[in-house]
Amino acid sequence: MIRYKFVFLFLSAVMMGFAQEPLVDDLKISGAKRTKVQFLKKLVQVGPGSVLDSVLMQQDMERLKRLPSISHAYFQVFSAADGKHNVFYHIEENFTLIPFANLFSSSNDDFAFRIGLQEFNLLGRNITLGGFYQLDVFNSYGLSIRAPYLFTNKLGLAINYHDFTTQEPVFFDNTTADYKYNNNGFEALGLYEINFRHRVELGFSLFTEDYTYLAGATNPNVPQALKVDKHLFKLIYNYDDIEYFYQYLSGFRSALNFQYVGSTDTALPEFLIGFNDFAYFHRIGDKGNWASRLRLGLASNVDTPFAPFTVDNNLNIRGVGNTIDRGTGAIVFNTEYRHTLIDENWFVLQGNFFVDGGSWRNPGGGFGDFADSQNIRIYPGVGLRFIHKRIFNAIFRIDYGYGITKDASRGLVFGIGQYF
Repeated sequence: MIRYKFVFLFLSAVMMGFAQEPLVDDLKISGAKRTKVQFLKKLVQVGPGSVLDSVLMQQDMERLKRLPSISHAYFQVFSAADGKHNVFYHIEENFTLIPFANLFSSSNDDFAFRIGLQEFNLLGRNITLGGFYQLDVFNSYGLSIRAPYLFTNKLGLAINYHDFTTQEPVFFDNTTADYKYNNNGFEALGLYEINFRHRVELGFSLFTEDYTYLAGATNPNVPQALKVDKHLFKLIYNYDDIEYFYQYLSGFRSALNFQYVGSTDTALPEFLIGFNDFAYFHRIGDKGNWASRLRLGLASNVDTPFAPFTVDNNLNIRGVGNTIDRGTGAIVFNTEYRHTLIDENWFVLQGNFFVDGGSWRNPGGGFGDFADSQNIRIYPGVGLRFIHKRIFNAIFRIDYGYGITKDASRGLVFGIGQYF
């Protein structure tokens, strides 16, 4: 009998504990001017009838701050005498219609730029619509739309169209030739958010590559004109555990990109390519931020002058020049210390010191190529960041890289957004 009384008391205590669990009576979101409040409520975990949980509310803050339309967010809880709890989410919106420009030059006097316009909060639902024009000897343009929450709060869609035309160096027999390169095609991706930190993208692309010889060395085995229809299947997996506080970042991020590229011509054969970017950010004091990125990449080791990994100013090593080498594997490490020099209500000036380094596997070569001094490049440098705190990604950067390895160059790299 005593045993049954004990079980009854225990179950009663458990039920009372559940009954006393605080619940949210109402959720209000303030500060939203262009962003739809109902859209935001669809994304967050806390709402009327949910458990009042500070961990979930803090996760909601981080989730909101990752949206292009929001620069900062915080919450408050107001509890009434009758036991009701009202939660207020306060957001600070970004200006989201953003022009952008990337400019790059080197000591070889090559020069290129890209300009464009993007709206990151179309229809108040954080849909990104953008287009660009690029001059890199020849003209290029592209259009894109990305709607990560188009269908549900987890499922979306991205569509891209591009028409790239550039002058590309092609390397073979220890010589170089310049080709006019065109890549024309479109891409469609399905976007799925597994949970707060994990996202997956899966899609395909149809495109045409066209190489036309311009000048330089020739070889009977290297065609001077080549036009190939291709198709591509892509898988992207993103893990994001970054905490954002205006221009400061803390935490770890990983982005895996795996692709299969099919071809209709053996001169540009089918291949697999995969690379992973690991990024780590750490706050140092009140004004410092240490940031590092490691890229590991491998592709099918085809002995072709048209290898997929490139050494380039705007992609991996600042100051190295525009597409100075190619390979079928890449190891790149970027690290920099960012220090806030001026921090006003809307404006931030950051200075940074960086070291970019990397090595490549030659087409058809072995893993020993990564240790070959001919393939290693190290570029320290300095830069400035001009940041607008109320405009999404409004970071104008200037970096100057100076090579310290054999036959190195030096140069300025301009752009919008942090380098990584």
